[in-house]
Amino acid sequence: MELETLETTTTTTDFLPLNGTDHIEFYVGNAKQSAYYYQSAWGYKFVAYSGPETGVRDRASYVLEQGKIRLVLTTAINPESEIAKHHVLHGDGVRFLSLWVDDATKSFEETVKRGAKPYMEPTRFEDENGYVIISAIHTYGDTIHKFVERSNYNGPFLPGFAKPAYAMDVTPVGLKYVDHCVGNVELGQMDNWVKFYEDVMGFKLLLTFDDKDISTEYSALMSKVVSNGNGYVKFPINEPAAGKKKSQIEEYIEFYKGSGVQHIAVEVHDILETVAELRRRGIEFLYVPDTYYEDVLDRVGHINEDIKALQALNILIDRDEEGYLLQIFTKPVEDRPTVFYEIIQRHGAKSFGKGNFKALFESIEREQAVRGNL
Repeated sequence: MELETLETTTTTTDFLPLNGTDHIEFYVGNAKQSAYYYQSAWGYKFVAYSGPETGVRDRASYVLEQGKIRLVLTTAINPESEIAKHHVLHGDGVRFLSLWVDDATKSFEETVKRGAKPYMEPTRFEDENGYVIISAIHTYGDTIHKFVERSNYNGPFLPGFAKPAYAMDVTPVGLKYVDHCVGNVELGQMDNWVKFYEDVMGFKLLLTFDDKDISTEYSALMSKVVSNGNGYVKFPINEPAAGKKKSQIEEYIEFYKGSGVQHIAVEVHDILETVAELRRRGIEFLYVPDTYYEDVLDRVGHINEDIKALQALNILIDRDEEGYLLQIFTKPVEDRPTVFYEIIQRHGAKSFGKGNFKALFESIEREQAVRGNL
């Protein structure tokens, strides 16, 4: 995992050392077609498959990679399965936020000892490529954290997966790694889940944003950011705050039918090149009016990029004491207004774009109004 732009907060005793995000698994309605979307639009490479052809009877899973990011898209074959029921309730959404560890057994024992609800006890899976050990615990909503120990495995993904018989040619768009994953929870639950990550997983509270930081005339939210000891894994947790109209968090919870992963932020090499190419491939981004750019440099100071080029692509800018960042947000990538992506490029900044919250919120509210959900 790269270190150059990640928070490096340390703890005296890290009982849950994490090497980073192992993979993010979505339960979707049609994994074959979802995989085509991520290959053709986002440039992910199809690297592994599991399904009836590999002896798995209840599901089909497609593993996609770009940089250090690994997505798994899984669909049910049996309509009575847990996967199908999850999809009926939530639509396409994240089921597993899986974490790469050196010891999945110890990770499970330490977190359960501190109050985690077990999902899967440490289990060994093996094939001709070696073995992995996986365990898992519950977190907010129906989201699960898997602990994946893979130092003794050299296959394409996990046992039960095979290299695909055919993979389309793809052109990557410069995605490097997962910067952070954001969870939305119900009103009054944010502090409970922050405490869960602190007490159960040994995370530290990095930042707090209240409804004065993240608000517009109509809606607001509150957010706290937690990070593991080495800073490789960061989870902002959002909850709605009182406002005149429905906030984006309330809209998400209404359509997702509960708490879940709201968006995944991915670090890129060159945000101008990445966003230009994604727009060319049909990815839709939130709109920010030109007035945002009239005084943005007064707020953030000197940047290396041409402000006109950033404005043409609607890329936002913010600065903290460590440097500056560039960021942009897609519109929801599902038909339900739930999951979306953030594209981010950090020039030293360790923060999350607080200076852009108002512009971002107003942009989201415009989309909510079009959907009739504001």
